[in-house]
Amino acid sequence: METLRVTSPAFADGGLIPVEHTGFGADRSPELRLEGLCAGALSLAVILDDMGHPIPAYNHWTIWNLPPQPVIPGGIPQGERVEALGGAVQGRGYGRNRYRGPKPPFHWSHLYHFNVYALDCVLDLPPTARKKDLLAAMEGHILQNALLTGHYR
Repeated sequence: METLRVTSPAFADGGLIPVEHTGFGADRSPELRLEGLCAGALSLAVILDDMGHPIPAYNHWTIWNLPPQPVIPGGIPQGERVEALGGAVQGRGYGRNRYRGPKPPFHWSHLYHFNVYALDCVLDLPPTARKKDLLAAMEGHILQNALLTGHYR
């Protein structure tokens, strides 16, 4: 099986996440581009974690049941379900059902992980689910995963 790769036109892997995609700006999710997505994928999931937070891997965003497509569009609207993306579900991350971008205190530099998963199923999880629930539901269903890192200071 081919390796899944994720990139963004907004920032390079390991690069600076633009203010537009942070809590100091428009707090707009970046576009994510996938290469090598396997034909057997039935859905996608994304988890965004702050790796520099005192709570390890502090979750900022979870979204699942995205259609398997080569581009996850930027600017995904807030809300529990995103009908424009086939009814994708946004779970509770950072207290909200929406993308919550980087917003480290005092503009300290933090590292962020955008983890993308290709799954062999559509998940039956409510929008009240959190990252731990999503990870448990994905267990045994991950066909591929890819990581994009960025930082904000």
